[in-house]
Amino acid sequence: MKYSGLLPNLPKELRIFIATFVIVLSVGYFTGLLFIQETESTTPTGIEENYLGNEDDEDADVMKFKKGNREMLTVVHTHVLSMSLIFFLLGGLVWLAKAPKKLKLFLTLEPFLSIILTFGGIYVMWSGVSWFRYVVVFSGILMTVTYTGSAILVLWQCLFPTRYKMSDVSSR
Repeated sequence: MKYSGLLPNLPKELRIFIATFVIVLSVGYFTGLLFIQETESTTPTGIEENYLGNEDDEDADVMKFKKGNREMLTVVHTHVLSMSLIFFLLGGLVWLAKAPKKLKLFLTLEPFLSIILTFGGIYVMWSGVSWFRYVVVFSGILMTVTYTGSAILVLWQCLFPTRYKMSDVSSR
């Protein structure tokens, strides 16, 4: 099946539709990151406090309590499902772009590993393995870098297709 490099060869209207989708998806993704920043969960200590609470810290500006089992399962469940769908859709568009096969393989498979490590890691940390907070930070950063790279690749080829158009679209 010939699919590599198909994205910049699509009709202009379809490329605009895809670019609009990726822009709106990115607004949602990065708004989520702003929420994480607001909850002060961008550091290993902040992540731990957000899920395990900080009732023992008398100097804390905002008191946080340990999340319950039901709340943790809801957080993990909803994030794994929604993030998987986000990366599945974006990954499908990445495979239509013109780029080296190894780069596309990384951009489309790594996010799924990061989803498991980030949200599974949050649950493992909450369960008592506190060093997993470092895994959560690392995998969350890697997931965001991968998302950004994928979104830029797709947007760039939708908005500036003449650099990537091919007369014979072939699979890599």
